[in-house]
Amino acid sequence: MKIRSWLASLLAVSCVSISGAVVAQAPAAQPAPAAPAAQAAPSVAQPSADDSQAKRQAVQPGNNAPVWREVRSGESNYTSIKGPETGVLIQQQARFFGQDAMSTAGEAWRKYRNGPVTFYGGWLVVLVAVLIGGFYLWKGPIRLHNPPSGRTMLRFTALERWAHWSVAISFCVLGISGLIMLFGKHILLPVIGYTLFAWLTMLMKNLHNFIGPLFILSIVLMAVIYVRYNFPAASDIKWLMSLGGLLSGKPVPAGRFNAGEKGWFWAGLVVLGTVMSVSGLIMLFPNFEQVRSTMQQANIVHGVGSIIFIAMSLAHIYLGTIGMEGAYEGMRTGYVDEEWAREHHELWYDDVKSGRVKAGGEPAPVAPQPQH
Repeated sequence: MKIRSWLASLLAVSCVSISGAVVAQAPAAQPAPAAPAAQAAPSVAQPSADDSQAKRQAVQPGNNAPVWREVRSGESNYTSIKGPETGVLIQQQARFFGQDAMSTAGEAWRKYRNGPVTFYGGWLVVLVAVLIGGFYLWKGPIRLHNPPSGRTMLRFTALERWAHWSVAISFCVLGISGLIMLFGKHILLPVIGYTLFAWLTMLMKNLHNFIGPLFILSIVLMAVIYVRYNFPAASDIKWLMSLGGLLSGKPVPAGRFNAGEKGWFWAGLVVLGTVMSVSGLIMLFPNFEQVRSTMQQANIVHGVGSIIFIAMSLAHIYLGTIGMEGAYEGMRTGYVDEEWAREHHELWYDDVKSGRVKAGGEPAPVAPQPQH
């Protein structure tokens, strides 16, 4: 019985050995014929930036072009901080204010800010300053035609002067700091050097950021206080046609504020003040999901608006200080000479003298009528 089992096992092992030898000696399978050109295999996925970078490093060590091409594609990648554009390292190519951007949108913004805005804006401020200086040398300050009367009348109340000086002081701080940040590297940097210029611009930036909200509140207060005196009147047309007697030297009757002051109120305080406030808040508080393009466009609007604002304010500051005799005293003390009021604001002067309005512009109280 044991011999029979042993013979069966030996026979099985022999059969396995013989079949293995036959398989080992069989010819190799022929490869399948190649597919015709018309039936090409499906395209292979493009290599990632990592694969391209690895190949580039083997051929050109230090060349990171594949990685930067992917970075500048504008596609969002992973970031642990979630928010608008947080997954985009560099903006993609775009048009910026009509300019073709051969590079990124950020680079296009930088070129636009340091190019047309800085160049034309700087020359506009210089041109206005030169014209005002030339006019002063030509005409000198506007003086009274008659000697001062020695009698004064209230022109501005304490609240009106407080609102005006809040706007004026904050505007001067913002204007000077903005000019340094915009033009400083072209004018101051070559003179004072990098270290001092860096400290100066950092100081100006912080002043600009903290004084900005005060300026916004001040112009709102000033607009509320002064708006009722700045609506157009029929006398404004005659004042505009003669430019307020600036060239002829003859006084033109005007109300409490003439057409030039009303124009500065609406165009400067209201319109430009609103534009500067809104664009400034967009940049000052970048936590309302503003994307980079929004911030860049607000920066350009803020820069252009500030140049126009400063250029217009130079004429206003000139006439309120050295350009007109007696004007500065009115805003400093609140009182002006009666002869000054009669020559420059005759209609308002007549209203005060007749009792229709109180000094300072307030309407006169109506006296009670006697009962019959």
